Amino acid sequence: MIRTCKATFTHVIFAGITLSLAINLSVTAQDVRSGGADIRSVTVSGKGRLYVVPDLATVRFGIVTVDENAEVARTLNAEAASESMNVLRAMGIDERKIRLEALTLEPNRVMDEAVRRFVEKGFRAVREVSVILEDLDRLPELIAGVVQGGANRIQGISYGLKNRRDIELQALKLAMKDAQKRADVMVTTLGVHLGDVLRISEQGVVVPRPVLRMEKSAGMNELSAAAMPDAFASGEMEIIANVTVVFAIKGGQ
Repeated sequence: MIRTCKATFTHVIFAGITLSLAINLSVTAQDVRSGGADIRSVTVSGKGRLYVVPDLATVRFGIVTVDENAEVARTLNAEAASESMNVLRAMGIDERKIRLEALTLEPNRVMDEAVRRFVEKGFRAVREVSVILEDLDRLPELIAGVVQGGANRIQGISYGLKNRRDIELQALKLAMKDAQKRADVMVTTLGVHLGDVLRISEQGVVVPRPVLRMEKSAGMNELSAAAMPDAFASGEMEIIANVTVVFAIKGGQ
């Protein structure tokens, strides 16, 4: 679902006259020299804004195991990871959507209250995995499944768009239309008209990645209880495109 939002604008400087119009716009009438001839022009900023509901999520989870013996810690970790992977496969998730982010085996450091410092006690194996889910309705099922399978850390869930490029192009179109409308209002207010486009500059498209933080070690029961649809509501993503356009000015002196 996509919603659009109309942008507002700020001020114009033309032939020494300043007009206050609204917010977030800087427009300047200037002479552009082309082929030895002076071309009067107006430079405007345009903004395109869309509100889009995310349709994919990247889930990052971890498996942490500790044992006095390094090999045992590694083996326990591998077994728990295998169970979590089997859950993902059973859900029909493509293997290409699953990625091992990190795998470490290191001394386990704990606080010794008697000496008030960290000491090494056994070994700690950590495996971090990310998975891309394209059916957000199954997100609670995925979280509960990997936790029951052995994951004991959820780093977070970030939301995104399958057709991000198409959404960006829609936002750019809105930004161009906004720039044209702003420029037209400004020049017609001063009794002149817009001419050809002399220059266009894209200022970038902002596509945020909303993240649901769950970065903590937790027991299976706690995360399973949290795996309810409302707990993973993604809301809307605000997509913003910005452009700068230079128009020639026709008419007047």
